[in-house]
Amino acid sequence: MLHQMVGDLMTTGVVSVRRDTGFKDIVQHLAEHNITAVPVVDDQGRPIGVVSEADLLRKQESQADPGGHLAAAHLLPAERAKAHALTAEGLMSSPAVTARPQWSVVEAARAMARHHVKRLPVVDDAGHLVGIISRGDLLHVFLRRDPTIREEIMTDVLTRTLGLDPGTVTVQVAEGRVTLSGTVPQESLIPITLRLSESVDGVVDVTHHLHAETAGRAGTPR
Repeated sequence: MLHQMVGDLMTTGVVSVRRDTGFKDIVQHLAEHNITAVPVVDDQGRPIGVVSEADLLRKQESQADPGGHLAAAHLLPAERAKAHALTAEGLMSSPAVTARPQWSVVEAARAMARHHVKRLPVVDDAGHLVGIISRGDLLHVFLRRDPTIREEIMTDVLTRTLGLDPGTVTVQVAEGRVTLSGTVPQESLIPITLRLSESVDGVVDVTHHLHAETAGRAGTPR
């Protein structure tokens, strides 16, 4: 089966800044390009951190409430340092958590969850910035059309991978939800069929009404 990789989904031509890029220049980059974060790269173009809107807003969080209605915000030392930073080097979250173009959607999603980030700079084998992938980019796989998903399950999962007779299993797909019905040669193939179908890009859920051919003959006298 062919799966979309990070390299297929990432945004190329990434807007980046250097260590010494100033606060207002970073804000200007975000506004001009309608983005919410920007990678910080070294002189070789390797990501060393990311500055997000949240990092920039530390400055406002640290300020006293002009109306006097709110108590002063309690910031941790690292947050307080960002609140007073004037360049990308002081504002960025580092080190940069990066992805590779050959990563699967699953690998990228798990890395984002594990590190609590919304996006990953993508680097090549030399560590140079080649793109950026966001949570929204990963969700694009769920825009695949139902007929395309059904065809992939019928052709790649059932026929090519499992070697099943396509006439024995019916595949229905509605809004990414897959329903499998019919018979498979062995009981052990049912969980395998489900797992492979779930791994198809764009599948939201899989339910089944599958039965094993051998189950119907269990206990039959010879």
